[in-house]
Amino acid sequence: MDPVIVVGAGPVGLTLALALARQDVPCLVLDEGPGKDEPRPARTAVLREDTAALMERLTGLSLDHAGFRWAGWRSMRRKQVTNEVAFEDAEAAPLHIAQHVLTGALRAALENERLVKIAVDSRLDTIEQERSGVTAHTRGASGTWWRGSYLVGCDGPRSTVRKLQDIRFPGRTAVERHAVAALRTELPWQDEALLHRSPPWRTSGPSAGEIIARPLPDEVWRLDWLLPPGKDLVTPEMLLTRIRETLAGWNGGTVPPYELLDTGVHTVHHRLARRWRADRVFLAGDAAHLLGALGTHGLDEGLRDADNLAWKLALAWHHGPHEALLDSYQTERRALVASRLRAADQALPLLRGGGGLRTYVPGSSRSLDTLLMDGHLGRGALGAPGTYADSPLAPGRLEGEAPVATAPGATVTDVIVTAEDGTFVRLRDRLGRGALLVVLIAPGTGVWERRHWVSAGIMPRLAAAVSALPHRAELLVAESYPGAAAHTVLLVRPDGHLVTALSGVRPADMYAAAETALGGPVSGTASEADAGAEAGAREDAGAGSR
Repeated sequence: MDPVIVVGAGPVGLTLALALARQDVPCLVLDEGPGKDEPRPARTAVLREDTAALMERLTGLSLDHAGFRWAGWRSMRRKQVTNEVAFEDAEAAPLHIAQHVLTGALRAALENERLVKIAVDSRLDTIEQERSGVTAHTRGASGTWWRGSYLVGCDGPRSTVRKLQDIRFPGRTAVERHAVAALRTELPWQDEALLHRSPPWRTSGPSAGEIIARPLPDEVWRLDWLLPPGKDLVTPEMLLTRIRETLAGWNGGTVPPYELLDTGVHTVHHRLARRWRADRVFLAGDAAHLLGALGTHGLDEGLRDADNLAWKLALAWHHGPHEALLDSYQTERRALVASRLRAADQALPLLRGGGGLRTYVPGSSRSLDTLLMDGHLGRGALGAPGTYADSPLAPGRLEGEAPVATAPGATVTDVIVTAEDGTFVRLRDRLGRGALLVVLIAPGTGVWERRHWVSAGIMPRLAAAVSALPHRAELLVAESYPGAAAHTVLLVRPDGHLVTALSGVRPADMYAAAETALGGPVSGTASEADAGAEAGAREDAGAGSR
């Protein structure tokens, strides 16, 4: 069968190619560039716990040395500290990393993947679809036609794939603008990120705004200054003035030594593609959505797109088209990003409006600071990882359901599990292999050798039920799981989202839940898929429907 064509070699496209290769799906990556990225210290990304774990699992590297995990977070308003957070668990702390470093780690991992080919200097200009596959043409010294089973556009905000498929991309332009600088210096908050609103040395005008300081390795910091609305030119002189006054303001009036490494202007747009699927063509990352106001990061959502789509494409590639499963990518991811955009749009007038509720609601300033902090730390409606509770892949109410601390559709907690070979691993390490995960909660088994418990109690019945599921599944055992009683059985999707939790071994419920999580019995045609995509296009996109 033909490979999956991935258009775009940024973090999302490379992540998708790696994720597919790990599930034995060949990929062709069309890179319009030369195959390497220019170092830009001021172009960085903040990865949350789930996306940082995804990157480490795919690259096989600990990104702690490539990026910087914050020790804490501090919010200030004028001279007062309004919020402080200490990250006691380093793995739960946000990871701040330069984007070219992240892309370099993904490229290095792909060098060892025999199933992935990267075609550099390959700019897409034509897509032709048939019932059995996709043909793409790239221009250059000698134009080339490429044949694929599916094609995914990960080619950024100006996506050629989206334009060739005539998919609208409505939304809002220039929601926020920030002047950005990366510099090597010492700040009073060594390992903490800082949000400083209305700093006292800027006492008037919309530019009084806010400053964000985020640490990187080797005493490098990225500083962002919120700019007033408009298109005023950010001159080098203005940026140097901001740097000096900010460093002096944080260091008692004295400007410490600093080395300016990189500068830029970061403009945030909010847009949402009407459709994320057109038959065998999909959109992911910035090609499908743009967001990033109030501390949120669009790359996080792009990586979640790749994680969601990879296992579904892999299943369709290996076992034949499964339209309901492939349609669920748009249904799940588009709805979640739309809700994120709506939350940001609702918060923006309050946080940037220069008055509003703050003028007459007691304590509202502190609550708004907390809301803004949520965006930066990946919490609440602005930043928390999404839940697919209303997904068509959710099994609905089952008679044998058991309560656990994870809601159906949410990402599972990373716990230590015993694998089928008796080794102790983290649950997240078993994700992304294309298999469903079945986790039995069995206190006390951790101190036994596997040969003593694999044939004891309910294990034989559970193993038989797992082998009868409609898709390959791996049986794991955990000593405990938050909120779960002994003998609770968790069914987990290949991307780490909980399908259901059952009390004990319930083969019928387990089979029904697994079948629904895989999109139901294989059926449907290309025309039905197109009808489903058109239905999704008619949904209200919230912020993106403007």
